[in-house]
Amino acid sequence: MREDVLSLIGPDAQSRRELFDFIVEEMKAREHLALHRIRPVRVALENQRDGLLAFAENLDRQLVDIALKYQVPAAVIREVSELGRVDRVDPLYWQKDTALWKRLGALYRSIRHDVEQLLENTVRASSMVENLNSRLRSYFFLRRQVGPEYLELLRFFLNHRHYPRSRKDGRARRSPAEILQGKVLPHWLEQLGFTRFRRAA
Repeated sequence: MREDVLSLIGPDAQSRRELFDFIVEEMKAREHLALHRIRPVRVALENQRDGLLAFAENLDRQLVDIALKYQVPAAVIREVSELGRVDRVDPLYWQKDTALWKRLGALYRSIRHDVEQLLENTVRASSMVENLNSRLRSYFFLRRQVGPEYLELLRFFLNHRHYPRSRKDGRARRSPAEILQGKVLPHWLEQLGFTRFRRAA
């Protein structure tokens, strides 16, 4: 499921659906072995299939768009994307890379760049929503009622609060608003008109 169905780089959406259904059917056939463990997972997967695979439909469409842009077969564009599954230290990576260079010539560099950008910007399943919910839950716990004013303040705070760390270069100690606007902004409290408390030297 992780490597072939829900992986970012993988088969087309239809093949993923077939694999997904196969896995669910195999789980169903084994439910009697541990009903209380297997059934809840199987039912959850069954109910969420379309949502979990929505990213694959979108990925297929955008790979076709790249194929149309460069006037090359969609199957070749998928080959370029599948190169990302092979480790660069593996000789197979360089064999495939060389073969694609020969087939696509001068277009290869641009196609590869577009495909890499597409993969980097593709959000899989509901991971982004789940991440947001986990971040918001602690703030909602502090209040019995959540009105529009509180949500607006929370939105402002989260957009202007600095990331303490990040796996992406250049994002640590910057806020989402600063990253988007490309400049340093005052502290979020100062933007709301407050004066920050500063300790005496």
